[in-house]
Amino acid sequence: MKTTWMYVLSVLFLLSCGATRSAKVNELTSKEEKQGWTLLFNGKDFTGWRQYNGNSVPDNWVIEDGAMKVFKAENAKRGQGVGGDMIYFPQKFRNFELSIDWKAEKEANSGIFYNVREEKGRAVFSSAPEVQILDNEYASDNKIDTHLAGSLYDMLPADPKTVNPHGQWNNIVIRVDKGKVTHTQNGEKVVEYTLWSRDWDRMVENSKFKNFPGFKEGISKEGYIGLQDHGYAVWFRNIKIREL
Repeated sequence: MKTTWMYVLSVLFLLSCGATRSAKVNELTSKEEKQGWTLLFNGKDFTGWRQYNGNSVPDNWVIEDGAMKVFKAENAKRGQGVGGDMIYFPQKFRNFELSIDWKAEKEANSGIFYNVREEKGRAVFSSAPEVQILDNEYASDNKIDTHLAGSLYDMLPADPKTVNPHGQWNNIVIRVDKGKVTHTQNGEKVVEYTLWSRDWDRMVENSKFKNFPGFKEGISKEGYIGLQDHGYAVWFRNIKIREL
């Protein structure tokens, strides 16, 4: 009987260790590795990241508690970025599943971009879809449903009930497969659309992007992953991607 209990306890211990490993930040589980996931952030430094249309990491980005943190630059007004948008530059992606944990300070506003193309004299948002990051409760931009967290910014709204409040971590998964896109926020699919379709063209025409040169020219078929500097403190971690 003693031997049996020792065996049971050993199994429970191993299961516990496996559960702990799966919960580690900025690491892949063995299952994720087999599924083809790759980390875009190592939790220690900005390897692979640089400023959009730049050569280095902007001064208002730091590593804090295993997360990439953007904050209001010293001479900037609250809510106004200083061109400190970041991209993961070693590779462009076409069909993929991107997973990011994010956390926002009170009133914060930011965004995640995909299919980013770098163009001199233009901003990161000028030709790339934006997945909104927002403190839905206190941000000044919370009056429009398509501006709430998880939304396809200014085009399709996400269910606000799926978002954790400021100071708490959220997870967003962006899946792009041959133009079909979904946003899954904290485990719930909140947005679905198809790029380069008639519906897409109608959404652009009814949004603030209708006169943006990059949107008029058309969203790229592939591009970089981007993170926005909007003049607020926002944290990013567990940034991982797998190509489809």
